[in-house]
Amino acid sequence: MRIPLLPTLTCPYCYQPFQSRKVMFRCTGLLGPNGKRCEAKRDTALSGRFRMNEALPPVFSPGSLATSRRMSACCPGCGGESTQRICPHCHSQLPVHFGRVDSRLIALIGAKGTGKTIYMTVLLHELMHTVGRRFDAAVVGSDDHTRSEFSKRYEEMLYRQSVLPATTVPGQAELRRPLVFKVSLDRSGLFGTRDRHTITSFFDTAGEDLITKQSVDLNVRYLRSADGIILLLDPLQMRGARAAARPGVRLPDSDAKTDHPVNVLARVTEVLYEAHGRGPNRRLEIPVAVAMSKIDALRDGFAAGSPLLREPPADQPVFDQADSLAVHDHVRALLHEWEGEQIDQIMRKHYASYRYFGLSSLGDSPTADNRVDPRGIHPYRVADPFLWLLSRLNALPSTKG
Repeated sequence: MRIPLLPTLTCPYCYQPFQSRKVMFRCTGLLGPNGKRCEAKRDTALSGRFRMNEALPPVFSPGSLATSRRMSACCPGCGGESTQRICPHCHSQLPVHFGRVDSRLIALIGAKGTGKTIYMTVLLHELMHTVGRRFDAAVVGSDDHTRSEFSKRYEEMLYRQSVLPATTVPGQAELRRPLVFKVSLDRSGLFGTRDRHTITSFFDTAGEDLITKQSVDLNVRYLRSADGIILLLDPLQMRGARAAARPGVRLPDSDAKTDHPVNVLARVTEVLYEAHGRGPNRRLEIPVAVAMSKIDALRDGFAAGSPLLREPPADQPVFDQADSLAVHDHVRALLHEWEGEQIDQIMRKHYASYRYFGLSSLGDSPTADNRVDPRGIHPYRVADPFLWLLSRLNALPSTKG
């Protein structure tokens, strides 16, 4: 008789795979029923991975009875019961119901200056508010670090202080802790409506980490575990688009740390081929949303009737494929006008599932002193790439297109 393979999980914090039976637990640190209390110490795994040096109770394995569905175990030291499930690699506490609900790792990547940190902040803010109301979705941080970091570092700075975040420091991907959220949506089925939960993990990598193939391998290993990719490109880094930009728009610098979007895409493609073991004649199956940022700087030059001059449909809680395909075709045509046709060639030759998008995180260019425009933040189509990926991963309903 063939023994069924144990399910493999991927940690949403360190992106390392492990078998479900390897899930560990952390002692509560409280006085156990046997009168003992486990001593709190620095966790060398957390310290080495994320520089988290606080004293914590010990981690233990529940042994042969461990599965991803086991929600509690007794500490062998103090005898106390714990519900804190732990990744066996980095010792991060896993989200509630991890292994029992969908876990989608969405990789957000892009070259230096594309505005990844701003985009991630605005996207999550929109998912929690405008988009959340449309889809009746609940989007919450899955751990204390995510809830505190996103509110105090990201939202506070951009939405309340109106200050653009500093550039992400390169070369420290191993030390940056991802933001992990749980997205809960209503899904209709044969047995009525039920909640569909998806755990998503966002990792803010520095654009400089994509300059060489070696840094891609080192700092973006999470691509190997990603279920979908949002590739953020700045059209103003393309010669044709720079010439078409609205007068007065601040153009991105061109220096040794800034690379052409084509080169970034080429290196990411190489890593994905190696990671998934694909032969040269087989296309990559991972869905990729290729999103052109800062589209507000170019909208004045779009022809009347352009899908990038209208608001996306928002009357139904589904992803509108017809509208998305219209944007896709328009952006593809723009790529050729902007002298970015190589991007389209790479996508057509190497990817089985991809879609083009145009968006603006802020709605207007920032001021000269790196502050939000005085008229405020009014994002345009920022959620489209993420919603398309969720529809591709069967986590969100969509129209036929």
